[in-house]
Amino acid sequence: MEQKVFDVAIVGCGPSGVVAAGLLGQAGLSVYVCDRLKDVYQIPRAIALDHEIMRVFQQLGVADAVAPFCEPFTPSEYFGVDGQLIRRMTMVAPPYPQGYTPSMVFTQPEVERVLRERVAQLPNVVMDLGVEMTAVSQDSARVALSIRDGDRTKTVGARYAIACDGGSSAVRTQLNMPLEDLDFDEPWLVVDVLVNERGLAKLPRVSVQYCEPERPCTLVIGPKNHRRWEISLKTGEDPREMASDAATWRLLSRWLTPEDGQLWRQASYRFHALVAQDWRQARVFLAGDAAHMQPPFLGQGMCQGIRDAANLSWKLAAVLRGEVKGANAERLLDSYGTERKAHVRELTSRIKHVGEVICVRDVVQARERDAAMLAQCHGVVKDTPRQDILPPLSTGLLAQQDHAARGSLFPQPWLLTANGRQRMDTVAGHGWRLVLAAGQAVLPTSGLRVVALGTQDALETDGVAEAWFQRHQCVAAIVRPDNYVFGVAGAGEVDALVASWAVALGAEEICTA
Repeated sequence: MEQKVFDVAIVGCGPSGVVAAGLLGQAGLSVYVCDRLKDVYQIPRAIALDHEIMRVFQQLGVADAVAPFCEPFTPSEYFGVDGQLIRRMTMVAPPYPQGYTPSMVFTQPEVERVLRERVAQLPNVVMDLGVEMTAVSQDSARVALSIRDGDRTKTVGARYAIACDGGSSAVRTQLNMPLEDLDFDEPWLVVDVLVNERGLAKLPRVSVQYCEPERPCTLVIGPKNHRRWEISLKTGEDPREMASDAATWRLLSRWLTPEDGQLWRQASYRFHALVAQDWRQARVFLAGDAAHMQPPFLGQGMCQGIRDAANLSWKLAAVLRGEVKGANAERLLDSYGTERKAHVRELTSRIKHVGEVICVRDVVQARERDAAMLAQCHGVVKDTPRQDILPPLSTGLLAQQDHAARGSLFPQPWLLTANGRQRMDTVAGHGWRLVLAAGQAVLPTSGLRVVALGTQDALETDGVAEAWFQRHQCVAAIVRPDNYVFGVAGAGEVDALVASWAVALGAEEICTA
């Protein structure tokens, strides 16, 4: 009997891998996903996610299920050498542009369980847990994975494969896909504490960046009584010894004693800034930590991996369903690495800049930093929304136009429909969409679902999209399946925009679901 060949095989069932499996499975593809662990990792590694990621969870149908394990991210206040406030990072004000709280903290093990439960419901997805991928090979038609399951070894074949197997990726290593060093390498201790009521009374009510030359550190307010410290280690300190209970409590003594809570995790890390040189080798793609690692100063590590999964999944689906063929299919798949590598490099650069603000070690230079930051705001610290730091897509499958909205995330307004108040994606689906500002004539299109705001089934309740159109001085936007803007058009330019989209995609018939 001929062995089944899956459409896509995924190595690694962490956040990036399980999201990719879910999106591909929902698209009707046959998917195999494996992981060394039978259950989710019990210790939280990521602690932050944002509204873009919640929109992906909405697409998977799990946004409501993960909500109990999420809380709004508190403001982050930066304090300088002498304890003065030098920066405050917050959220954009409501109404929220993506339909969700813009920045959140979450409990990773519980959210991952929700994601795995959702994927387990898909009959075309096979989750193979507690096994190890030992070898990967490929030819012109498929990828072959050698899977060790206890004492047995089996081969799994797939038309394409995605490596979501972490920073030490065995797939990336075996295929000799090097990482580029973006010049950040520092030792830090990460400590998670479940704090009791006595301890909570001692702690700040907001997250804090202590920009102190002696020992820069970060305090993040997690869900419920979870608090995280990221503490810089000094030259000469033994990372393993500093992760011991005794040394950890010494470092925490500024805030807490052992009577104030329970250590949940403490681990020493080297914070790196790395990105894969190539994100694709023939039929194998890298995603998540296998493709990039960045310092944690904006909590974007897991978010970046899920962006990878969202970007790649719809492109693989279009190719595997035969909607895009030949050279156009190869260009579409190549655009994954082009887009995500540029985005990761730019965001990592911005994250490094945040880290450089926190990590000035010289007292004189730190005071100069504090003075310069206060001078920029004329001595009055203003709120800086975290979302302002996230870059748009800058290259890849985008319209050939010079416009600020191109490559940005399109908002998700709340719409009043016959079924009540719903988010736009619930009404319009998650495929290619042509969104028209209120009052614009509805044009017949091929392969684009039209969302005509202001009509009976798409009445905005908060004016989020209309404000976006006014701000960008346009009346229409083509929105990609991953919710990024392909391009925009002014009055009288919509036909030309649709024509440019058809040429750029080279598709025969695109699914608009």
